Amino acid sequence: METHEPVLSVLSALLDYPDQPLLDAIPEIRGILNGHRKLPRATRAGLDGLIAHLEATPLIELQEAYVEAFDRGRATSLYLFEHVHGESRERGQAMIDLLAMYEAGGLYLSAGELPDYLPVFLEFLAHEPPERARSLLGEVADINRAIAEQLAKRGAPYFAAVAALLPLAGEPPLALDGQAVDESPPIDTEALDKEWQDEPVSFLNAQSPVSAQPIRFYDKRPPG
Repeated sequence: METHEPVLSVLSALLDYPDQPLLDAIPEIRGILNGHRKLPRATRAGLDGLIAHLEATPLIELQEAYVEAFDRGRATSLYLFEHVHGESRERGQAMIDLLAMYEAGGLYLSAGELPDYLPVFLEFLAHEPPERARSLLGEVADINRAIAEQLAKRGAPYFAAVAALLPLAGEPPLALDGQAVDESPPIDTEALDKEWQDEPVSFLNAQSPVSAQPIRFYDKRPPG
């Protein structure tokens, strides 16, 4: 079975606030994405466009564009529960449940970091068994599809990184204006089921095996 850890970690990094270490890692990122067979050809082409954009744009402009893409409204927010609960009280309990799932798996967030931030969620999945990672990705596939569609409509190249999560979850590719962005053959869901050894998992209530080494995240984004 092909390991899912590198590609999920790479997509997590691409969707996080850009910094110089990310840009320094672009050659390695490109190699991991191009070599991953669960990413169809057109999906990789979209990711190549995002990587080319990162390479060609000064860091300060990348950071400004990131804020413009993700922090200017709920439609493209990378905080998953904003799309489900908004600012209601239910979001607080959902956060507690998700954080408990992380900690059961050995992931401890730094102070002030929210557990429903998509890059954190992806890094958590990167250290989970493949069948569990795929199932949990499927739980948020509708949210990811909606985010990717909005980003694409706005011309934000980040749409490719979010859209890439769909085939990893065994979902149909992103479609815009009635046309599929990914022109590869339809996904063989039976083959994916066998490869990922899928089993039903609840996004909020599933328990994870404890990792040997805790994963710790530190907020790289500047205050304000």
